[in-house]
Amino acid sequence: MATTSNSSIDNNNHKQKAYSINIHCANCAAKIERKINELSDVDNATISILTKQLTLTAKNPDELLPTIQKIADKIEPGTIISQLEENASNYKEKIYLIENLDCANCGAKIEKKLNELPEIKSAQLTFATKKLKIVAQNPDVLLPQINKIANSIENGVKIINADEASSKSHQNTKKFFDEKTINIIEIVFGAILFIIGEFTSLVPDQYTLYLYIVAYLILGFHILKTAITNLFHGNIFDENFLMSIATLGAFAIKEYPEAVGVMLFYRIGEYFEERATEKSRSQIMDAVDLRPETVNLLHGDKISVISAHEAKVGDVLLVRAGDRIPVDGIVIEGESRLDTSPVTGEPVPIKIAPNSSITSGCLNISGAIKMKVEKPLSESMVSRILQAVENAAANKPKIDKFITRFARIYTPIVVLVATLTAIIPSLITGDWEHWIYTALTFLVISCPCALVLSVPLAFFSGIGSGSKQGILFKGGLALEALKNIKTIVMDKTGTLTHGNFTVKTINPANNYTKEELLALCASCEKISSHPIAISIINEATKQKLNLKTTTDNQEIAGEGIICTIDKQKIYCGNKRLMQRFNIALPDDLPINDGTEIFIGIDDKYAGSIVIGDTIKDDAKTTISKLKKLGLTTAMLTGDNEHSAYAVAKKVGIDKVHAKLLPEDKLKKLSSLRQEHGNVFFVGDGINDAPILAGADVGAAMGSGADAAIEAADVVFMNSKVHSIFQAINISRDTIRIAWQNVVFALGVKILIMILGLMGFASMWAAVFADTGVAMICILNSIRILYKNY
Repeated sequence: MATTSNSSIDNNNHKQKAYSINIHCANCAAKIERKINELSDVDNATISILTKQLTLTAKNPDELLPTIQKIADKIEPGTIISQLEENASNYKEKIYLIENLDCANCGAKIEKKLNELPEIKSAQLTFATKKLKIVAQNPDVLLPQINKIANSIENGVKIINADEASSKSHQNTKKFFDEKTINIIEIVFGAILFIIGEFTSLVPDQYTLYLYIVAYLILGFHILKTAITNLFHGNIFDENFLMSIATLGAFAIKEYPEAVGVMLFYRIGEYFEERATEKSRSQIMDAVDLRPETVNLLHGDKISVISAHEAKVGDVLLVRAGDRIPVDGIVIEGESRLDTSPVTGEPVPIKIAPNSSITSGCLNISGAIKMKVEKPLSESMVSRILQAVENAAANKPKIDKFITRFARIYTPIVVLVATLTAIIPSLITGDWEHWIYTALTFLVISCPCALVLSVPLAFFSGIGSGSKQGILFKGGLALEALKNIKTIVMDKTGTLTHGNFTVKTINPANNYTKEELLALCASCEKISSHPIAISIINEATKQKLNLKTTTDNQEIAGEGIICTIDKQKIYCGNKRLMQRFNIALPDDLPINDGTEIFIGIDDKYAGSIVIGDTIKDDAKTTISKLKKLGLTTAMLTGDNEHSAYAVAKKVGIDKVHAKLLPEDKLKKLSSLRQEHGNVFFVGDGINDAPILAGADVGAAMGSGADAAIEAADVVFMNSKVHSIFQAINISRDTIRIAWQNVVFALGVKILIMILGLMGFASMWAAVFADTGVAMICILNSIRILYKNY
């Protein structure tokens, strides 16, 4: 979001203005951009999916906004194009915890109501994590109003700060009669009274009604109270209200045991549904929340235990064998082996020694080490993984948004059907009692909780499963989009190969020695962080060569480096760099499998250095598996054709495009999309931000590099090619399970309604169609967590 003025005037008296656009599909964005540029009144239009902005150049941009909105809506329904706020910097983002929210459908209603408040820029409620993200100028000031809205939809809901939640949690551990215990007591006493009334003769018949009334009040008092409270707030389609009407209606037609039994089994089903939801949520969060509570701080030989949040950059910590690495840092004393599988999914431990960088969340296996803190807990890998997963859970896929919209009309439709069922057949047959009973069964199944809960939980489980295997999905949209991928496009270096470059051969020319050539090239490459540059510097260091000071340094993207050493102009790069500065290369250059760096000195060719890389062990088998899934594979690389084709042949890549500049990669990506369908681009996260953003789904290799996590939709923490195959399978399973839940939940509810109309279904079956189905869908959703991909 821009914090400065979002409009300017060009020389032709036309305005350039930026707008916010809530679009997630890169292909749709390209289509919208193309259609807008076809408008006669538009000079130029560009859409950045990375910044979610539309930049429009026209005489009167604001006047074109309605037309542009129609274009966007036609290509991707639901797209909103709006003015950028001038005071965007005044907005704050704050995350709150939600207590006592048991209904996923109510959560969706709360989110909708909060987004209607003019003071709130955006509100995202994630039922799976029980968190609410508010973007507003003063979120805390709005908290009483937010709580009032939440309570009007589900009575007893509290939205609080994290510190307050932590304090309450600590207090609750000391209370015996907490809400969970009270629920169990009510269910047990209600069940005992129900069994006495239904299956024994301990109570005379004339008192049975009173027994049922007492049992009903024990089981249903809270539901009746909530229903009445919500009724005064105008919430007539609340689950509590509908259950109250259904059971009180059963009392009215003298179905006393049915009324109590239905309330009993509704409470039992609701209890197990809550436990299943809580259990699944805790399993997922346990898998991704690796943050430590305390760390061992060293002061000389003394050890003090402090909160992990208090550890500062530069502190020295002791990590014993069996402990997790608490924060990101560097080993300063001791040797050990590190199990990185909690972070990367990589099962093989790695050796660590002094000067080894270590990542939080990994497990120290064999020996005690001392480490220096390089990042505080809030910036360490464990916190970034947790934030990525929580943000991903809040980033809702299209199917989730569809189900939320569907849920809003589902309940009113079922209630209408129930009303018509009670009236029309009764008028025709005269059997009012039978048809009212049938209508009451419909009311029991009119809550869409199974639908609203199970779909996001399936996505949350998919995201959690990925994080366990070192795959970070940055949103449900990315997980959803992966299912529709037709083409896998990969970078070569760091993706299919290890990116651990080494100097293979040095080919000097014009009387230069190998040592002179390497020293000059390494001196120039000091200004670059590219892996090839690092390999040349490492070789020069290994040979103990003296590197010289450079001036007039210039790096040309995709070509190489130019600098001055001792008044000589030095050129280090590929053939394009040599051609740009008219440096003639010999006609008899040898063909190399590696990457060639050519060196020119004062416009004359001085030789070349060949850099070698190794193909990843799992590249060939993974490409084979991807092809079996019916996917096309392609490679886009800036490397020379000979090296690119050699790697492609070894691993089995279908299409190869070499010697590409960054902008050329984006063009090739677009042509591959048009030719084969939606594109999944996988790169190493270095200089790949434009193409990562331009793909339908972009993934970055490389141990969670900051730039990669920022630009990509998916991050492969372990840098394995096999992660591509895993990510696609997790995506396909997630979508399939989400739709299984939708079809199963709706199917059972519709079946019970049909059987009810035919006279075969009871309110007991309706309770199963409500809470029973929700519980089955929850269990179905979390099975993704236990599958090995």
